[in-house]
Amino acid sequence: MADGTGIKKIIERVVSQVLESHVPRLQDELVQRVLQEVEPRLGGGSEGSSTELLRAVALIHAGTTQREILRALLDSSAQYCGRVALFVVKSGTATGWQGRGFGEGDAIKDFPFDVSSGLGARALQDRTVATGKASEVDSRFLEQFRNPANDQAMVLPLMLKDKVAALVYADGGSTGKMDPVALELLAVSTSAWLEVASLRKQAPREGAPESVPAGEAAAAPSSFVDPFAGHKPHHVTPPPPPPTAEATSGSGSGAEAAEEAPVVATSTAVAPAPTATLPPEEAETHRKAQRFAKLLVDEIKLYNQAKVAEGRKHKDLYDRLKEDLDKSRATYQRRYGNTAAASGDYFNSEVVRSLAGDDPSVMGANFRR
Repeated sequence: MADGTGIKKIIERVVSQVLESHVPRLQDELVQRVLQEVEPRLGGGSEGSSTELLRAVALIHAGTTQREILRALLDSSAQYCGRVALFVVKSGTATGWQGRGFGEGDAIKDFPFDVSSGLGARALQDRTVATGKASEVDSRFLEQFRNPANDQAMVLPLMLKDKVAALVYADGGSTGKMDPVALELLAVSTSAWLEVASLRKQAPREGAPESVPAGEAAAAPSSFVDPFAGHKPHHVTPPPPPPTAEATSGSGSGAEAAEEAPVVATSTAVAPAPTATLPPEEAETHRKAQRFAKLLVDEIKLYNQAKVAEGRKHKDLYDRLKEDLDKSRATYQRRYGNTAAASGDYFNSEVVRSLAGDDPSVMGANFRR
């Protein structure tokens, strides 16, 4: 009869394999389910606005670390409001992590956001989006960063395992621009993807060493990884945590210094990037670029199935998808066009592989590589 250690290794291997095979499909399902819920509330918005929202969600789901996911949330949210900031919730207090639109520097970092009353308290205690006048927000916050032009603000909870792990503050800033539905969509998408990322992170990778380092306990399959475990605000003195590999490795403080393990799997249907002879950091850039290209193309394929079918039939796929392809290519180039991965041409390769079935002629004469 197998001993306990052997059974545990079998369970860990199976959990890892299942998560690896299902994460790409979870990405598509999360986008579809969230959009189904919020589309009736988009107020008859144009197809272009829905496409931009899809692109913003795709950027969040393209994050390969928890820090990248949260940065993508802030960058995407900044398109739908004047100012946005993320506050980490620990032991009933909220402290600043990063912000967008609050001037140069890192003014938001470690700012103590009052959650004892007003919009912050409602979002934290009721675990729902709180919208109202800016006067209902922490007075110290408004004294330092000034009131938004339209005197409106909202606080959105980031939910992880039925708990509020962080609060997202948004207002119109000096322009008054704020789209509550889009902001809520991005927050919900981020919460869902962080849960998937945390579950996948805890599953050991197949082929990784099976021994557990001294002083580091193996996580049970039902445990949950806190994405803000490394966040230590300067103005709060928590009790000293037990020493772990995460707490003692690396330099710096807070979530900014805690680089998490990759959370987005590369589909087994895609050939791995040729990185065996590259330095580790450069090889990782190639892998991230390939995953990002696949996600962008999967998004186009998912929401243009009729056009893809017709384009393949008439061999004019590029002409039918030109707007989406050009926008996604520009997004890819902004992110990886000036990196070591530029030579890989991963976006065009994925377009031909996924959309054209590895037949470049299907794209048509106007397709440029």
